[in-house]
Amino acid sequence: MSAQRLVDAVIFDYGGVLTGPVRDSIAAWIESDGIDPASFSRTLKAWLSRDAPDGTPIHRLETGQLSVTEFDALLAAELTTVHGDPVHPVGVLGRLFAGLRPDPEMFALARSLRDLGARVGMLSNSWGNTYPRDRIDALLDPVVISGEVGLRKPLAPIYHLMLKRLGLRAERVLFVDDAEPNLAGARAVGMRALLHTDAATTRTAIAELIPGLTPQRQE
Repeated sequence: MSAQRLVDAVIFDYGGVLTGPVRDSIAAWIESDGIDPASFSRTLKAWLSRDAPDGTPIHRLETGQLSVTEFDALLAAELTTVHGDPVHPVGVLGRLFAGLRPDPEMFALARSLRDLGARVGMLSNSWGNTYPRDRIDALLDPVVISGEVGLRKPLAPIYHLMLKRLGLRAERVLFVDDAEPNLAGARAVGMRALLHTDAATTRTAIAELIPGLTPQRQE
């Protein structure tokens, strides 16, 4: 472990980092609603593309230009059930994220970092998610959510906004996300970046940057 603190702040993504894997919630929704997985995969791939000149429905949802109700209708129109039936549009996103739960190990890591004097924040692309704001706001500062600021990862302005709110140099900030494109965006503005796979691995990696953080959670 380094004897010198190498970062002064750790910024976490929400879905898939401070929660369990998003893919697990999606899989449960696909199963319970009888969604044809191929129709969802095809739509997700197209809508995550960065080549659309005016942005995709996902991009517009993330920046608040598209409401959840409007997005639900657009997404349902692209999907079919395994029986070839249309998908009812009301509440699609709510059901898609219904299985998403906060990860207690990651929240414990955030508390440990704060107790060591590090700044701990959150940077999240919102898909109309319902965030546990009381819990988040009591622990994390700053909190930057794409739909609230009209900016989105992996574009540079949202990282610059986070750095401005932190008042720190980019190289003193570590960004933790479960999506490599978002990490690439952070690196492009000079931030450190860490790919999250699970709480234990992330804690061990951060312990190399912040002395005093134990690689294993202490009960």
